[in-house]
Amino acid sequence: MASSAISVAAAIIRRWEGCRLTAYPDPASGGEPYTIGFGATGPGIRRGVVWTQQQAEQRLEQDVKRFVDGVRRMLKRPATDKQLGAMASLAYNIGLARFEKSTLLRLFNEGKPEAACKQFGVWVMASGKRMQGLANRRADEAKVFAGGDLAP
Repeated sequence: MASSAISVAAAIIRRWEGCRLTAYPDPASGGEPYTIGFGATGPGIRRGVVWTQQQAEQRLEQDVKRFVDGVRRMLKRPATDKQLGAMASLAYNIGLARFEKSTLLRLFNEGKPEAACKQFGVWVMASGKRMQGLANRRADEAKVFAGGDLAP
């Protein structure tokens, strides 16, 4: 993976998505969307699908690059690799369309990175339920966005 922002995003995603080589139902809904690898969803991913580790790694690399590029296109001001990587991790989890409408992005683009950082904690709900795993992930994303490192 070429850029540092891509490496930052991939590290967060790897930590919080884990890797499962058999498709599984969404933890919040108990059904769609089915997920495989490092959190991959979309066409062809359904109950019973099995991937190799190589397929999971290739898909992660493609997806992370796509999300970093997608977030980068939305930015109206420069971001550090850690800021961009953390925002891309969030977008990977919530989708680029939702990220584009987020208060986090608006505040960042207005030159208010400290206020933007606090917005990671808003994204902790899934299917109307607060998910502790999402709260923990958002805390890591905020820490990295603020310039910190992921704990080993």
